[in-house]
Amino acid sequence: PLVTSFTGKYGSIQYYVKAILERPAAPDQSVQTELQVISHIDVSSPALLTPVLRSQEKMVGCWFFTSGPVSLSAKIERKGYCNGEAIPIYAEIENCSSRLIVPKAAIFQTQTYLASGKTKTFRQMVANVRGNHIASGSTDTWNGKTLKIPPVSPSILDCCIIRVEYSLAVYIHIPGAKKLMIEMPLVIGTIPCIGFSSRNSSITSQFSMDMSWLALTMPEHPEAPPNYADVVSEEEFSRHVPAYPPPVDCEEQLCCPVFAYIQEFRFQPPPLYSEIDPHPTDVEEIQPVSFML
Repeated sequence: PLVTSFTGKYGSIQYYVKAILERPAAPDQSVQTELQVISHIDVSSPALLTPVLRSQEKMVGCWFFTSGPVSLSAKIERKGYCNGEAIPIYAEIENCSSRLIVPKAAIFQTQTYLASGKTKTFRQMVANVRGNHIASGSTDTWNGKTLKIPPVSPSILDCCIIRVEYSLAVYIHIPGAKKLMIEMPLVIGTIPCIGFSSRNSSITSQFSMDMSWLALTMPEHPEAPPNYADVVSEEEFSRHVPAYPPPVDCEEQLCCPVFAYIQEFRFQPPPLYSEIDPHPTDVEEIQPVSFML
C-alpha cells in the first residue's frame, strides 16, 4: 500500500495526479493536482490493544548529599489511539525527597529521515498536561487523567525514507536535578477502536475454536449421563412430571424399537429453551432427546 501523505521538517511524502494533452503540431500541455493518500491503521488490532506499563525510580542528589528517592509508575490501557481521542493515564508518584516536585505528561512526535546512508531526527511535543505539586513525603495518584490527542499525522512505520513515531512521556520535574521520565510507545491510527463488542466476539470465536479442538480429544466412548432421579429433586418431580401412562401391550412393543421403551425411565428430560410446551407426552418425542444426551 501507499504510504500516508506527510510534510515534515526535513522532507515530505506527496502524491500528484498529472494529465498530459499530446498535440502533434504543438507543444504538449499538462496539468497536475495534489492527491492526499491515507494508509489506514486499525487500532482495534490485538497488537495495539495491549496495555503498556512502565516504572522507574530516581535518587535525588549525589554522593553524600542525597535527599531521598522519587518513584514513578505509569500505565495506559492500550497502545493505539486516533486523533481527537483522550488518553486516560494511570500513574502513582511517591516523593521521598526533600524537594517539591511536579508531575507532567506529554505526547512527542519523532520524525526520522533516511537518505544516502544518513539519518536525521526531529522531535517535537504535540500535547501536554500538568498535575499538582507533590510535597516532600507525599504521594499522588492519577486515576485516568486524560490527555487529548490533537490533529496530527498518523504514524508512518513502514516507509524506507521517512518514519513518524509517537510516544507518551510521563515525567517529574525536580528542581535542581534531572527530571525522571517514563516513555511509552504510542501509535496514532486512522480507524478508531470499536469497543469491547468486537473483543467479546473475537473471544467468543476463539472460545468456540477451543471447544472444537477439545471435541477432537474426547474419548470414543464417553461416560453415560447420570440418571435423572439423581439430579431432579422431589419438588421438581411433583411439579413437572405428569401421571404415568397406561401400560403398553406386549404385542405392540414388539412392533416398535426396543429402545423406545425404558422401563426404569421415571422422569422427563429437561425441556429445550425453544420448546413452547415443556411437558411432551409422546414417548417417541422423549426418546431421541435422552439418547442425544
